[in-house]
Amino acid sequence: MFMQLWKSLYSPKDIARFRFQKIGKAIGYVFLLAFLSSLPLSYYMSVNLVDGIRYMKTLLENEIPSFNIENGKLASSATQPITINEHGLTIVFDSTGKVTTEEMERATNAIGLLKHEAVIVTNGQTQTYDYAMFSNMTLTDADVRSFLGTVQSLLPVFIPLLFVFIYVFISASKFVGVSVLAFIGLILRSTLDKNISYRHTWVMSAYAITLSTVFFAVMETVQAAVPYAPFVHWFVSITVLFLAIKEIPSPTLKE
Repeated sequence: MFMQLWKSLYSPKDIARFRFQKIGKAIGYVFLLAFLSSLPLSYYMSVNLVDGIRYMKTLLENEIPSFNIENGKLASSATQPITINEHGLTIVFDSTGKVTTEEMERATNAIGLLKHEAVIVTNGQTQTYDYAMFSNMTLTDADVRSFLGTVQSLLPVFIPLLFVFIYVFISASKFVGVSVLAFIGLILRSTLDKNISYRHTWVMSAYAITLSTVFFAVMETVQAAVPYAPFVHWFVSITVLFLAIKEIPSPTLKE
């Protein structure tokens, strides 16, 4: 299977030969590609989760004063807003009411514990959570630290579950993509006048996405952004499938 992966990176002729394989082997190959795709994403999400929890615990212990949220309000001993900028993330703690939600929205990525609400800004998109929704309960910094400690202790269980979730999601996406690409293969078949069925185009499509899958896995590993990624994926996959179908001998005409 790994030899097929290697050949699928550069040889449309070999992809054309793979069309005679049993469908079960092609399905197993798609699961292999999904596994390779899920590794870098799972790794970085796990690292960010671990680092994020550790960082939040450090902030609560060293940077943010003791606080409590009761009756829809944040209260603490701080007399001025506390602003922390780390790695492109802005964290604001303000129990004085001086910082507004509108000011938080000016940041690209930010987390704010304000007087009356919590604000999360992700890539310029803002979500607010009013403390009044939890008016029947009291939340303190000790409760938050306890919660983070519980989550941290559960990471050995949660991280494998996260990987399984990512793997299942990527696998489903791959199978949908291969099925759509196989239908495109039927159009290419008619254009190139090749005598193959949907089963053949599906098997070939499973191998045709190899180059794109490996490329994006490498880019994800080195944390490099690819502009117009969906367009690049489909363009490369369709091009490889087209070249593979082109390698199939055309039916000969009988006199």
